[in-house]
Amino acid sequence: MELKAVIFDLDGVITDTAEYHFIAWKQLAEELGIAIDRAFNEQLKGISRMESLERILIHGGKADAYTPEEKEDMARRKNEHYVSLLERLKPEDTYPGIRELLLEMQREGIPAVIASASKNAPQILHALELTELFSYVVPPDSVKRGKPAPDLFLRGAEEIGVPPKACIGVEDAQAGIEAIKAAGMTAVGIGEEAALTASGADVVLPDTTGLNVAFLRKTLDFKS
Repeated sequence: MELKAVIFDLDGVITDTAEYHFIAWKQLAEELGIAIDRAFNEQLKGISRMESLERILIHGGKADAYTPEEKEDMARRKNEHYVSLLERLKPEDTYPGIRELLLEMQREGIPAVIASASKNAPQILHALELTELFSYVVPPDSVKRGKPAPDLFLRGAEEIGVPPKACIGVEDAQAGIEAIKAAGMTAVGIGEEAALTASGADVVLPDTTGLNVAFLRKTLDFKS
């Protein structure tokens, strides 16, 4: 099978904005009288803003304490705080090896796509000076279901005209790995091997330094 596209998650794969998410969610939770820590924040990786809020409210025993309108306002306030924190991002915050991989893919004519739950992906890519290296960024609102459903990855493949089986998805979250596999793609996990393998990752790397086109082609050939 020829590798025809690579579809990337953003947070935890291209760069790390998890700490900014944590800071913004923690402040909102404290305003609501709910305590969260970094361990709890791991549950929020790879899922949508509203689902993250619902998990925080459940965690604090306040799942039914607010109207939908109030929840929308909470999510808006969290995002405004998060976006203000993103102003700290610089090109050097790109994970090791990612820029080199994207440039290599560009030379080889292999499209790169972002499939992230983050509505702020364009701003993040701009701050990292990576915008021109991606063929498409899937708008999260353009699909009915977020991860672990396959919709984001399937939309990414559809938009660039590539069959899912010719794509590799790269993720750091269990929900993302499940989404890649549900889309019928080969899944490369970045991070903790046990958790990502349990979610169905075909191969797991501890970090992004080992990613290159030769490795991705070999992975796809092996799993095809």
